[in-house]
Formats: sequence, structure tokens, C-alpha cells
Amino acid sequence: MTGNATFRHNNTALLSVSSVEAPKIVSSADFDRRLAPTLRRLKFPPRLLERVAGITHRRWWAPGTSFDDAAIEAGAKALAESGVEASEVGLLINTSVTRRSLEPSVAVKIHHGLSLPSSAMNFDLANACLGFVNGLTLAANMIDSGQIKYAMIVNGEDAQATQEATLARLQRPETTREDFGREFATLTLGSGAAAAVLGPADQHPGAHRIVGGVMRAGTEHHELCVGGIDGMATDTKGLLDGGLQLVVDAWHEAKPEWDWATMDRYVTHQVSNAYTQAIIDAVGLDPEKVPITFPHWGNVGPASLPMTLAAEAQTLAAGDRVLCMGVGSGLNTALLEIVW
Repeated sequence: MTGNATFRHNNTALLSVSSVEAPKIVSSADFDRRLAPTLRRLKFPPRLLERVAGITHRRWWAPGTSFDDAAIEAGAKALAESGVEASEVGLLINTSVTRRSLEPSVAVKIHHGLSLPSSAMNFDLANACLGFVNGLTLAANMIDSGQIKYAMIVNGEDAQATQEATLARLQRPETTREDFGREFATLTLGSGAAAAVLGPADQHPGAHRIVGGVMRAGTEHHELCVGGIDGMATDTKGLLDGGLQLVVDAWHEAKPEWDWATMDRYVTHQVSNAYTQAIIDAVGLDPEKVPITFPHWGNVGPASLPMTLAAEAQTLAAGDRVLCMGVGSGLNTALLEIVW
């Protein structure tokens, strides 16, 4: 396939990746209790969220903590772990889906909160749940070209307001089974934050080399998941089928150039039991190499993959090959290899 779908990076390394867990644990049992009259009336079985999605808990921020505050905290952690000074950063990309206003960008508050220099360009990059992986690739391209030396990718998500609005709608007496099914995916979301620092590999020989990968678009599916501040309407089966096919196509199209059958770790976007198992079965992954975080974090949007990667970092050894497998509504996918 011609075009920009397959790419390689020449001199970029992941210097650090960090995460921040939201402190308030909200169980699926709590949601079941709030929705009990609706679930009984519509004749849904008990423990629906846990049984269908495999999510027992998700997290919300403490009162007074905003998603961008959390992104600043994650960014500060990543900077400290990388050994890079804030004054050396030349690029900040915020990939949060969550935002409180159309303008200014979310990035500007994070840039200010991290005391980054005026010379550090900053902006938002939005591509649903794929945004963080897209940010890594864009930053790596700019490091490879010599335009910048160090880059930060940050993300903060807050699911509470959207889930509160969704719960209120689903408690209405006129709610139908179709309404519930359309909004079900919103209840699987979670809150969290993540950040990564990238820099030139030749100046950081012990860092984790970003090798490259493939990207594929399936934009004929752009209406399958449409979200806003007050809720998210999802064709769950259509999204699963379309997303799975897109990942499988990308996997097979990558084979002439990439050998990903024997990776040491496969870090996927965290959605649900059904989605994860479908990916494992479709391309023959070893389930022991696929870390799972969605049962206790939920789907934290673009933060899901880097939060999982940060959790896995403690058990990865030098030379381990990691494949990041991201998917975002729209649909878009990216498979990105990192050598630890």
C-alpha cells in the first residue's frame, strides 16, 4: 500500500511514560443500583456491566481536581523520570478528548502548569482514543527531522460529568432497550491521566527506541460512535466489528515489512472483554503477553494505552519488543513498535 500508512523513525526514543490514577473508585455495582428500576423494567440481567464488558470499577477525580490538573501532574512525573529539564522541551501535545471549552486549547494550561518555555510550541491533537499514539508519531517525526530535541505528550480524561448525565437519562421512565444499548458504552468509561517524554535516541542510549509501524483508516465507520459533553451514542456491535476488521487488515498488511508475531508485549487500547478477546483470537496473540487494565480503570480513552504501558514498564527488560495497538472512533488504528 502506498502513501503514509507505513512509517519508520530513525532517532527517537521514549525516555519516560507515567500515569496518574483518579482516586475515587466507582464500581459497576454502584451504577447497577442507580439503574435498578430501569434494568428491572427492561428485563436486563443483573450485573450487566460487569458481565458484558468485564468492568468492575472505573475511577473519578476527587472534587476540586480537574482533568488538566491531572495531566499536569502526569507531565511533571514524566519529566522527573526522564531527567529532562522543562526548559529543554520544544513541543507539548495534549491529546485529551475531555475539554471544558472550544477555545483556548487544553494544551495552554498544561504548558503553563509545567512551566515550559515560551519557545515550546503547544497544541491539542484530537483523534478520539487514538490521539496519544498519534501524538507519539508526530513528535517522533519532529525529533527525527531535527526541528525539536524533546517532546511531551500528555492526556487527561474525566468521565464523571458524561456518566452522570447518561445515568440521569437512563433513569427516565421512557428509556427503551434501544436507548440503553446506544448509551451502554458511556458507562464503561473511566478517568485518568498519562504523559510521555520523547528525545533523540543517539543521546539516550539506555532509552526505549520508537521504531515505527503502520496506520490505517476506516472512515466509512465515522458515525458508529459519536460523543459529546453530555453523552456518547455508540453502535457497540458495529464498532467492535469495524474496529476488529481494521486492526486485522493493518496487521496483515504490515507483514511484508514488520514481524510482530513474537513480540514480548502487546499493549492494546483498553475497552472490554469482548474487544480484547476478539483481537487476541483474530491475529493469534499470546494472551499472557496482553496486559489487561480495563476491569479496574474502565476505558480511559486516549490515556488507556499509555497508562497500561506505564504499568507494564516495571516488568519490561532491555531489548523487549512492545507493540502498541491503538484504535479510535472514526475509525482509525495505529500499530507502533517500541524496543525497550
